[in-house]
Amino acid sequence: MEHIKPPLTLYLAAPRGFCAGVDRAIKIVELALQKWGAPVYVRHEIVHNKFVVDSLRDQGAVFVEELDECPTDRPVIFSAHGVPKAVPAEARRREMVFVDATCPLVSKVHVEAERHFANGLQMVMIGHAGHPEVLGTMGQLPEGEVLLVETVADVAGIEPRDPQSLAFITQTTLSVDDTAEIVAALQKRFPAIIGPAKEDICYATTNRQAAVKAIAGQIDALLVIGAPNSSNSRRLVEVGSAAGCAYSQLVMRADQIDWRAIDGARAVGVTAGASAPEVLVDEVVDAFRQRYDVTVELVETAQERVEFKVPRVLREA
Repeated sequence: MEHIKPPLTLYLAAPRGFCAGVDRAIKIVELALQKWGAPVYVRHEIVHNKFVVDSLRDQGAVFVEELDECPTDRPVIFSAHGVPKAVPAEARRREMVFVDATCPLVSKVHVEAERHFANGLQMVMIGHAGHPEVLGTMGQLPEGEVLLVETVADVAGIEPRDPQSLAFITQTTLSVDDTAEIVAALQKRFPAIIGPAKEDICYATTNRQAAVKAIAGQIDALLVIGAPNSSNSRRLVEVGSAAGCAYSQLVMRADQIDWRAIDGARAVGVTAGASAPEVLVDEVVDAFRQRYDVTVELVETAQERVEFKVPRVLREA
């Protein structure tokens, strides 16, 4: 006799998965391989997703952490997270062909930082130490011009040159709610601090967090498909927990799902970080269908129509 599968509702959050910056970065690697052939070198994972990186590696991309691991006679691509100014400068010095796949919304923060610096302001950056986006943004300016804070507690510890000449910028993939608390702490301690008109957290991060909040009250567990080194994916797990979801888990693929932890659940939310392809979402839904009698509910809180062009060098035949 066939085992009767228990009923389960899967709430699929939308928007989820690829954002415009990730789409563009992957396209840049694929077009570079078409234009120049393999191997094409990529400094740092183009986006933080093993599945994406492995598939590009299969097509002939070679991933390295530093520029000095690249030969000078092959093209190199800089990842979507952005790079310190020293990196393209070194590539030029070595007369290398390079393509910058930095997300335009990260580049926008770089430009903002330079503008503040030109106006004589020192910067406070809200972000995660060691994350490539933070290293890239802080690396736009001379040493000491950008002070990093990760938490509200960090705000009390920084010593700017002149509290009257300060501005703040943020990583694009932070928790919207946590960042608001840190900004409030900065404004309280440094009333003269200047901030962006709209915070630097990007539309995709904001939208994916809002979609998780929309389903958090209806679900017993949340699965976020994404990589452990993906900042925006890890924030989705935290947002789910903060919004009252009893159990939130980050998985790279369906084979990582901890089925025991969601045993007895009647409703499970599924979302994906900005660097996770939809094929991995399908894989997770299929894994649920094998174990449960699944009803899928799409919960859409926004529609995204953002698209970014690839650099001109790749649009030319």
